[in-house]
Amino acid sequence: MNLSDHICLWNHAFIKVIDIRHTVMAQEEELRSYRLPASAFLYAVRGSARVWLDQNIHMAKHFHVLHGGKGLCLDIIADDKFEYYLIFYKATLPLPCRQELLQLMERSNPFQHYYAFAPQYPLSLFVKLEQMDMEWQQSNTLEKFHVKSLFYQFVYELLRQLHHQGVKPLKPDLVAQAIRYICEHFSGPVTLESIALALECSAGHLSKLFKDKLKTSPIHYLGQVRADRTAQLLLQTDATLQEIADRVGFPDAHSLSRSFKKYKGLSPAQYKAKHQSGYHSGHQDEDLPSSKRRFAVLPGISNLYNDSDNHYHEKDKGERTMYRSVKTSALTALLCVSLLLSACSSTNNLSGGSPTPTKNVETPVNSSNPNGGQEAAPEAKTRIVSTLKGDVEVPAEPKRVASDQYMGQLLKLGIVPAGVRTYMLNEGWMEKAGITKETLSGIEDLGGFPMNPEKLADLEPDLIIGSLEKTIEQYEKIGTTVFLPYWEGESTAGPLEKFRRISEIFGKEKEADQWIAEYEQKTAEAREKIKGIIKDGETVSVIQIGEKAIYALAAKGGNYGSVTIYQSLQLPPTKAALNMPEGYALISLEVLPEYLGDHVFVYVNSKEDSEQILNSQLWKGLPAVKNNQVYMYGTLNDEFVMEDPYSLEIQLDTIVNILLKKKG
Repeated sequence: MNLSDHICLWNHAFIKVIDIRHTVMAQEEELRSYRLPASAFLYAVRGSARVWLDQNIHMAKHFHVLHGGKGLCLDIIADDKFEYYLIFYKATLPLPCRQELLQLMERSNPFQHYYAFAPQYPLSLFVKLEQMDMEWQQSNTLEKFHVKSLFYQFVYELLRQLHHQGVKPLKPDLVAQAIRYICEHFSGPVTLESIALALECSAGHLSKLFKDKLKTSPIHYLGQVRADRTAQLLLQTDATLQEIADRVGFPDAHSLSRSFKKYKGLSPAQYKAKHQSGYHSGHQDEDLPSSKRRFAVLPGISNLYNDSDNHYHEKDKGERTMYRSVKTSALTALLCVSLLLSACSSTNNLSGGSPTPTKNVETPVNSSNPNGGQEAAPEAKTRIVSTLKGDVEVPAEPKRVASDQYMGQLLKLGIVPAGVRTYMLNEGWMEKAGITKETLSGIEDLGGFPMNPEKLADLEPDLIIGSLEKTIEQYEKIGTTVFLPYWEGESTAGPLEKFRRISEIFGKEKEADQWIAEYEQKTAEAREKIKGIIKDGETVSVIQIGEKAIYALAAKGGNYGSVTIYQSLQLPPTKAALNMPEGYALISLEVLPEYLGDHVFVYVNSKEDSEQILNSQLWKGLPAVKNNQVYMYGTLNDEFVMEDPYSLEIQLDTIVNILLKKKG
């Protein structure tokens, strides 16, 4: 990456300093296998040490600087008394963001690069670092704000010297990091998204790198690791299949058995019986054939990954660890190594490609039956659905629907999908709407955007609903697909219109119209209940406080409950809210008063995100705040995130109750 691109991303990113640590290590003291919880600068003050970043060794002496991204493994062995600072920070691009910036971040994320060098002018960096550390020890907000400004100065000076000295930052090996993550977390709920999140990259980018290098997907590799561990437990213990399933990351014995057979060619019972009797996995009469598999050899496995931003130092027998009450197990480490080595050396343990989906072939009306007669086969019932990509012939009554969006709409129409995107199984409205665990237990988790093609093909859906245009071609290779965009440009279609569009796919327009009529009647009654709370001439604004930004939501095309507030309850918007073609406006604290009405509804991502703003003098001086006309109505992952019928019903009740409580 050239310097201008590097600086461009630093300039546009939101930066949060997470922690500053000043550490002194005694001679021969060690820090082992510490996973960086965020991007970090290490600045050596005095002494010397051998420092490894993902197994790349550096000799760090006084005034050396090292940088590593989240997830990199840090090891230190102090050759003599070694003093250093660690600055942890988090960098994110605000959304919405220009496409070229997102692409630049995807290609080469400078916050994940690692490098080490001895700056030519170290004291200018040291002075800023020392001042940062002093300010960080203070608890006041003003000092924390000063730390952020000093951090930018530190980074500016470092980048200037980095460029002047011609140091080339290196990209981390994301595939190697992903494999280590899988081996350390395979017994838990690992998804492609969780791996990508831990490594601070997009799921699509990681998947592409993985397939280019190893000719398989991260999730397929995860399945192989779990299958290998299952095989070990089957042969070395008397554990039940359910006990093994709990240990290797499956919800039940049935899921484990199905996955195991796909990877090993035998059911767990058959595998155990044949191997215990001296039967070897390479025998030709296995139930399923296997293809050759190839994996890169990795130099080693780090012990454990810690995803928390808060770490504590403990010292024991010369070894320093930053894990919170975590004991590493030699057996676990040995297992991970053996799993990797077996994956690297094996040529016939892992299925080489995605399963081929079964294709439904219509039988001609006059085709011969198996008995030689001329009995006509029943003609398949289909219907034509019009989409933005043209007309699509779909089953009249699909039985196995997969969808990457629209969970609430489907359930309200009486359609329980066979598989959905991960997030849809945990949407915030479900518990309040009374969706039972029994209903959800039969729905397959198909990962993120796009839905995992291997899992999707295994599901053999007779209808797929895709909400993002870029995923449709991939879905169409698996089965009949309808494109129904959730987002149109930067703004979203109205929720009632979305519901109608979903109903048309299944021929359930009457059911949709009935619910819409009932909902509109309920909103009319709600408007009568709150009449007079917002007086004539007063206006309403809706804002969202995110992790790094403030958003004003539009009167039309917005989200996070703005549709319920502005359209269903018909509360009067500000002029600013009427003039937001993208559905929202990204604003700073300084211009916030220009966007606020007499009454303000506030949605926050988290209490931590909103504290600084809500405690500021500017906020406290706003007329709406002084008049006690601010309504805190939601937090991240609640019923205000989605706009399905269940969410709209709960949103309406929530807003009305908040206003009535304020009135009372």
